[in-house]
Amino acid sequence: MPSPRAHRMVARTATLTAAFMFLLIVVGSIVRTTGSGLSCPDWPLCHGQLIPPMQFNILMEWMHRLIALVVGLMLAGTAVLVAMHPETRARYGGLAALSVALYFSQALLGALTVWKLLDPSVVSGHLAVGLLLFATFVTLATLAHGEAEERPANSGAVRPAGLLTLFALATLLVWFQSVLGGMVSTNHASLACPDWPTCNGEWFPRLQGLVGLQVLHRYGAYLLTIVLFTVALSAEKVGDPRVRFLGLLAGRLVLLQLGVGVVNVLLGVPVWVSALHLGNAAAILAVMLVATLRLAALPVADAVSARAVAR
Repeated sequence: MPSPRAHRMVARTATLTAAFMFLLIVVGSIVRTTGSGLSCPDWPLCHGQLIPPMQFNILMEWMHRLIALVVGLMLAGTAVLVAMHPETRARYGGLAALSVALYFSQALLGALTVWKLLDPSVVSGHLAVGLLLFATFVTLATLAHGEAEERPANSGAVRPAGLLTLFALATLLVWFQSVLGGMVSTNHASLACPDWPTCNGEWFPRLQGLVGLQVLHRYGAYLLTIVLFTVALSAEKVGDPRVRFLGLLAGRLVLLQLGVGVVNVLLGVPVWVSALHLGNAAAILAVMLVATLRLAALPVADAVSARAVAR
């Protein structure tokens, strides 16, 4: 039986890298909402220098690039660790290769963001790929932590049939809603509806232009709230305490997300509230992804019952 040491090393470095990716996502939100995206008009340098002038907007963009560089180095280190051991290479090699490809795609989109003068489609793509990269490393860290456990933590725990589909779809919906929120921000549609729960005094405005984009994001938020509440209730049926905890946490975080979204609109999109909004969205994505992977590792209840009857 392979030693858990190699898996534990991968788990630790992948977790730390995912944490820095989370920080990068939040700082990216601050860069966007403070209008700092073009404070460094060149790339990869900033105003032709490695260390740019000490001004807030310039420093925010420069810090975003610096954290991205650190993430790249940590990602490379994790990929090397994965490749060093046959058992980790067989288990995580595909995820490591995918993360490297996503990182280079993300770096290219970051450069295009500057070269294309903050084109909304490029900026939105930058966020979408960034969240995918974050999800990839959360997956890698979760799987490695599972392999590093010397004793199975889920003895006797089963999952109800069909529940994995609900969790997986909920996770995908979180990612889609986060990307849609990024599109709202990059297209400057955050205040297309300056009131809530109505939009410019209307309950059901036409889904056209910036108003339509903002309203679609609101509808997505309502749908996501219902879905994650269903996840939280369904998780109570699972024997694994971690899945129950994560399901309940997702339900609470989506309530916080809904509240922060409303406050964001009513206060006129303050920088730090917007950063909290995106950061919490990334946290929900991580929670749902870990819960889904944890659930996937459990045997299906019907299959366990069938095996018991056969005996």
